[in-house]
Amino acid sequence: MAAASFARALPLLVLFLLLAGAARGKTVKRDVKALNEIKSSLGWRVVYSWVGDDPCGHGDLPPWSGVTCSQQGDYRVVTELEVYAVSIVGPFPTAVTNLLDLRRLDLHNNKLTGPIPPQIGRLKHLRILNLRWNKLQDVLPPEIGELKKLTHLYLSFNNFKGEIPVELANLPELRYLYLHENRFTGRIPSELGTLKNLRHLDVGNNHLTGTLRDFIGNGNGFPSLRNLYLNNNELTGVLPDQIANLTNLEILHLSNNKMIGSISPKLVNIPRLIYLYLDNNNFIGRIPEGLYKHPYLKELYIEGNHFRPGTRPKGTHKVLELPDADSLV
Repeated sequence: MAAASFARALPLLVLFLLLAGAARGKTVKRDVKALNEIKSSLGWRVVYSWVGDDPCGHGDLPPWSGVTCSQQGDYRVVTELEVYAVSIVGPFPTAVTNLLDLRRLDLHNNKLTGPIPPQIGRLKHLRILNLRWNKLQDVLPPEIGELKKLTHLYLSFNNFKGEIPVELANLPELRYLYLHENRFTGRIPSELGTLKNLRHLDVGNNHLTGTLRDFIGNGNGFPSLRNLYLNNNELTGVLPDQIANLTNLEILHLSNNKMIGSISPKLVNIPRLIYLYLDNNNFIGRIPEGLYKHPYLKELYIEGNHFRPGTRPKGTHKVLELPDADSLV
């Protein structure tokens, strides 16, 4: 009797489970609309693999290439969008900023133009923003400073101009900041020193001015900074003693600026300094002997300065290879 009742109820149970599964698998309409707007604006190299209307997949259709979704309650939301190196042409797709649960946005190595829209500040859950190797331009919107969970920001190899926004100092989780190969001007915000988790800062190959002393202040900031790239700018002034307070530095890149004065002997007190680039400035005097005996220092570049005769470099002068952005996430 019980077995017969169970047999009669089984089809209803299966139907209920199927309907419940379908409900749980439904993609939130906001994300479906946003991704379909993006789909209509992208080139064929992307959309040929974006089949169906649901970017998270439906039935036998898989999720769209480069789209990652996660379950939130009864719905699925888009949490990652990676569409890179596919020659996307045109302005930054503003519809992206409607993907409010996005944690990773990677559009690097395309041909995006125009500014980053201020609506970027809506992506409150974003942790990784990678827009390097595009043709983006104009000033950076201060709304980037509203991305409080951001840990990785890659904006290098674009045409951004204006000053580096001080609002970047409002990103407490930021670890990697890549701004090199742009057209930034003005001073580097000293407020970046309040970023307790910042490990890598690269603002090389811009048109930045000011002094290192203005930037680092008394040297009590940047508690986690390991790599500091200030090369190929228009920085002036001396190499201050306070630089030695950045005790976690491993790379200090000051090449091709307009810095003057002698080299502070306190550089020896940076315990794990590995690469020191001083070449092509206007430094004078001698290199502190302690740098030649430094247990970690492998490379010391001094060419193109006004050091005393006999002052020598250190190391084999190999080209320093930057870590690939993808290896840091």
